[in-house]
Amino acid sequence: MLTPRDALSVGLLGLAGRRGRALLTSVGIAIGIAAMVAVVGISASSQANLLAVLDDLGTNYLTVAPGQSLSGDEQPQLPTEATARLSLLDEVQAVSGVAQLDATVRRSDRMPATDTRGTVVLAAEPNLLATLNGNLAQGRWLDDAAEGYPTVVLGATAAERHGVSLAGGGQLVWLGEQWFSVVGVLQPLPLAPELDNAALIGTAVAADAFGFAGSPTTVYLRADPDDIETVREVAAVTADPDSPEEVEVTRPSDALEARAATETAFTALLLGLGGVALLVGGVGIANVMVISVLERRDEIGVRRALGATRRHIRTQFLVEAVAQAGVGGIAGMLLGAVITVGYALAMGWPIALPVEGLAGGVAAALVVGALAGLYPANRAARLDPAEAVRPA
Repeated sequence: MLTPRDALSVGLLGLAGRRGRALLTSVGIAIGIAAMVAVVGISASSQANLLAVLDDLGTNYLTVAPGQSLSGDEQPQLPTEATARLSLLDEVQAVSGVAQLDATVRRSDRMPATDTRGTVVLAAEPNLLATLNGNLAQGRWLDDAAEGYPTVVLGATAAERHGVSLAGGGQLVWLGEQWFSVVGVLQPLPLAPELDNAALIGTAVAADAFGFAGSPTTVYLRADPDDIETVREVAAVTADPDSPEEVEVTRPSDALEARAATETAFTALLLGLGGVALLVGGVGIANVMVISVLERRDEIGVRRALGATRRHIRTQFLVEAVAQAGVGGIAGMLLGAVITVGYALAMGWPIALPVEGLAGGVAAALVVGALAGLYPANRAARLDPAEAVRPA
C-alpha cells in the first residue's frame, strides 16, 4: 500500500535526481505567481493609500467654480459675495476662496517673462489652509502678521519647479513687477491639486498690487459629511442666485474614487497577464513530465514488475508535477511580496499584502501543477511492464 508519506518521498526522490530540470521548470510558475502576487499587493497598497488620503482629508469637500456660459459670449465669473453666501449655509463648516490674478511669477527678474514654469498666481484668503486641512512643508502660512506685505506661499510643485527651499534661509521670487518674499511651502494637496503649482498671496496685497476686486475663481467648502449632497444641490444657487446654471459644483474626492476604480480595471488586466505566464509555466511542466516519462520507461517497468500498481505510478508522477509547481509557487509568492514591499516603500504608500492573495498564489500554482501533471501521470500509468523494460 502506498501511503501519502511514501508517495511524497518517492515523488521528491524522482525530482532529486533531476534538480536542474526541476528548478528550471519551476521558474515559469514562479514568474507567473510573482506577477500575480505583485499586482494584487501593489493594487492593495495603492487602494490603502487612497483610503488613507480620503480618511485623512475627508470626502466632505466641494469646490464651486464658474462653469460654461450659456450664451457663449464670455467666461462667467462668481459674484464677489459668493464665499460669504456659502458660509451662511447651516451645514457648511468652513469655506474659503482663491482668485487667479493676471500676474506671473519667476525665479528672477532676469529670466524671460514666459519662463513661469506653469505657475499661476492666486489671491488666497487667510483660512484657506485650514479649510483644506492642508499642511506646510516649510515656513508659515499667510497669517495676519504678513497681511499687506509682499509675501508668498508656494505650492509643492511650484517650489520644486522654481528651485525654492527655505531650508537654507529666506528666498525671493519675482512676482508681477516686484520681489516677493517666500514665507512658506505647502505639502501636496490631493483634494486640491491645482494649488500644487500655484503662488499664493494675501488678498490685501492682491488688491493693492494687482487690483483684485474680490471675485473668487474657486471656492472651497467643507460641510457636514451627512449633509454633503444637500449642500451640493444648493451650492450653485447660493453662490450665484442670478445665474446658478453657470456655476459648476464638484466633489474632489470623486476624482480619487474614480482613480481607484481605474486602477482596479488595470489590476484585472495585469492579473490576466500573470495568468498567461502561469499557464505557460504549466505547459512547461507538462512537457518536462512527458519527456521524463519517456526517459524513465525502465524505472516504471521495474516498479510495475515489483508490484507497483497503475495508481502508484500515477501518484508518483502527479506528486512530482505538483512539487515542481509548489516550489515555483512559494518562490513566486516570496518574490511578489518583495516587489510589493519595495514598490510601496518607494512610493511612500502603506504596505498591504492580502493573505488571501499570497495563499491564493500558492494554491493556483498547485492546481496548475496538478492539471499539468495529469496527462504525463496517466501516460506513465498505462505503460505495460514488459513493453517498458524492452530495449528500444
